[in-house]
Amino acid sequence: MKLRILKSAVTNPWFNLATEDWIFNTLNPDSHTLFLWRNSETVVIGRSQNPWVECKIDKMEADEVFLARRQSGGGAVFHDLGNTNFTFLSPKADYDQEANFTIIINALKKLGIDSDLSGRNDMQVGDKKISGSAFKHAADRSFHHGTLLVNANMQKLGDYLNPHPLKLKAKGIKSVRARVANLVEFNEDINHEILSAAIIEAFCEYYGDTAPVEELDEASLAKQPTLNNYYQQMADWDWRFGKTPEFTHHIETRFDWGIIDCHLDVKQALISEVVIFSDALNVELIELLKESLTGIKYDKEAIKNKLDDLGRAHLELAAHIEDVGSWMVRELEDVELDEL
Repeated sequence: MKLRILKSAVTNPWFNLATEDWIFNTLNPDSHTLFLWRNSETVVIGRSQNPWVECKIDKMEADEVFLARRQSGGGAVFHDLGNTNFTFLSPKADYDQEANFTIIINALKKLGIDSDLSGRNDMQVGDKKISGSAFKHAADRSFHHGTLLVNANMQKLGDYLNPHPLKLKAKGIKSVRARVANLVEFNEDINHEILSAAIIEAFCEYYGDTAPVEELDEASLAKQPTLNNYYQQMADWDWRFGKTPEFTHHIETRFDWGIIDCHLDVKQALISEVVIFSDALNVELIELLKESLTGIKYDKEAIKNKLDDLGRAHLELAAHIEDVGSWMVRELEDVELDEL
């Protein structure tokens, strides 16, 4: 059976996740395919996750950290250039999950690192986890994706992720961090290029064949219309934010002119309904706020712009509208959400 080796020269996560989808859904499965890639600083969330719950969106934007939503399920993870990601695609009839792990174990052995499989999904060196995997199957093909910690910035895990309180209680941050390790702890000379070369060598040795390494870059999008379509989807705001499950955001405050108790129902990242309870004397203000906020993006810039326009249209209410707008923007910078 033929081999195919793909390697991404791009660190844009939307490109790399699009490439994974392209490989899984489009490539001829009648070969064993290896894809190697890594991402710039990125939070990757699962298909059914809420980015405002899982991530610190404002800090990510300030630090120019990507947000990506993958097609598959699972939790939020942080990627940086210290992660090497590998993807195996095989015909379903010839898929051998153990073979994939053996290839990675053999590659690490070439670099003087003895690793083994831990459970069904993870790999470890001694008692330290250095890799996690996920799997996907279709009628004629099977897919194995994994991440190797090479020299990842462990501190940034906490900078951009908001772990669910139940997960914190169940696992404990200290214990999780204590059992994870970078490969540089076992070989200080290892990096993405060295590790990739070892994996490619082990892949070819395992199957007793060779194949040229196909370098993928932005020009690949022009050559592969289907790949470009996947990329456009991955990069699109509606995919990353609009696919968020329905949720409600409740905020409340007191101004010197009255209390505002605001409930925002959000569907597909659009504010679908606004309920405001208030003891403010001006009923028109409350009705205008509800009308203006309904149907817009759940986004601080969209809210700010909409209320700025409202203030200019109703100068007699501009001061109160500005109060509400500034408060809502602050609240969205540090959201605490109740998921439906």
